Amino acid sequence: MPLDYSRITFVVLIMALVTYLTRALPLLFFRREITRPLIRSFLYYLPYAVLAAMTIPNILYSTSSFYSGLAALAVGLILSFFEKGLLLTALGAALAAFALEKLLGLY
Repeated sequence: MPLDYSRITFVVLIMALVTYLTRALPLLFFRREITRPLIRSFLYYLPYAVLAAMTIPNILYSTSSFYSGLAALAVGLILSFFEKGLLLTALGAALAAFALEKLLGLY
């Protein structure tokens, strides 16, 4: 299948435009500092909520069993609650998933 370079260029330009607009529009609409506490707290916590909404389903369904994903999530939450490092948290969650799959005979 031959490459259509005009289509690829068009798609890349559209993606660049959409990316630019999502960054430029808030600057156009919010010229002053946002002072309302409700909106400030909403904007503060929004990235964390989006990150959680994107990663938690992947954690739960990326293993052979839902329960091993749930164990990995629980271990990851516990280790991060006690402020362990990112590497230790990721390793602990992976080991929890692996161990539970080994116990269940799935791996």
